[in-house]
Amino acid sequence: MANRSWRSSKLERLGSSIFAEVASWKEEASRAGRQVIDLGIGSPDRPPTEAVRKALSEAVLKSDRYAYPSSQGSLAFRQQAAKWMDWRFGVTVDPKDEIVTLMGSQDGLAHLALALCDAGDQVVVPDPGYPIYSASLALAGVEPVLLPLRAENGFLPDLAAVPQSVWENVKFVLLGYPANPVTSIAEVSFFEQMVALAKQHGFLLVHDLAYSEMGFDGVKPISVLQIPGAKDVAVEFHSLSKSFNMAGCRIGFLVGNSTAVGALRELKANIDYGVFGAVQEAGIVALEEGMSGAMEPVGRLYERRRDLFIEALAAEGWRIEKPKATMFVWAPLPKMAWTLEDGNAWNARRISREMLIRVGVAVIPGDAFGSEGEGFVRIALVEDESKLLEAARRIGAFIRGEQI
Repeated sequence: MANRSWRSSKLERLGSSIFAEVASWKEEASRAGRQVIDLGIGSPDRPPTEAVRKALSEAVLKSDRYAYPSSQGSLAFRQQAAKWMDWRFGVTVDPKDEIVTLMGSQDGLAHLALALCDAGDQVVVPDPGYPIYSASLALAGVEPVLLPLRAENGFLPDLAAVPQSVWENVKFVLLGYPANPVTSIAEVSFFEQMVALAKQHGFLLVHDLAYSEMGFDGVKPISVLQIPGAKDVAVEFHSLSKSFNMAGCRIGFLVGNSTAVGALRELKANIDYGVFGAVQEAGIVALEEGMSGAMEPVGRLYERRRDLFIEALAAEGWRIEKPKATMFVWAPLPKMAWTLEDGNAWNARRISREMLIRVGVAVIPGDAFGSEGEGFVRIALVEDESKLLEAARRIGAFIRGEQI
């Protein structure tokens, strides 16, 4: 029998395997007796509010909630999402044509290129960037054009350095502010520039706003759709995962330009049956609580954790600039007080591995998010204050080469 591959070559282009590597490092650390503090994956450690959980539990007991849901989401959820967009950003959208419900924003990010592009098209994505940005292009047979995000520019792209030919040839440009992993924010002027470029060159502007409720020090992240005329050329992803602690529920939405939203809606009508109705009912309650002020804004929790953790690390000798937003710290590599036994130089991946094996603290090396991420690690603030303080103590011991 002839040997055939039962594995698509596209899988090799999906991006870094670092998350599987980190999982194996955690197993190794556990076998060595380490009690691991996992600051790797950005999964909220808090549950949704009691009202959201009650709405979900009541909905799942209703006998009429088990038929196939609509692939575009219930009209009730889309109407609530439209109300929230108006309340939060002053943006008016049509819930029928300008919103499609998603199984979390990653669902939409993974499928958008399939809905909008043909094989061989080009799409601009940030480097470093959330891994699904580039992985989705590999699945669609689309060519990525990497837009470097560097510290000297505040992790904003240097738009003047981008050749005009890039803007003229790409199908869409994907950016996200507040940004994962680099935690930077963007001002109105930046979005005005991007909308103007999109109109001038005819590309679609795609904005990932998963961290809209995680601005610190008085910062309120903005929507690209606040820019006049943006709906002509832009769409935006929103997620209830981080803002409302509903990561496991899988619910979010795409909003904006009706043609692009309609393309994703049409694709999804052919590949899935949408979000479980009970989850949508819980999402309606979450958005209502956000508008009513019945819940503490999630950004306050992560701002307190940020302050505590950054100050604790500084006391251990690792000084990092405070992030302005998100649930992450994008940290330049510390200056290590000891050298590796094999004589190799420290880099993001080696520091991440040795930190986990030796002191049991898991972080993600920056190169997992693109080549521009080398020299950094991403730390997720997804443990309570006592564990963050313990993690800082362990990290300090690791930097100094001490045993714990």
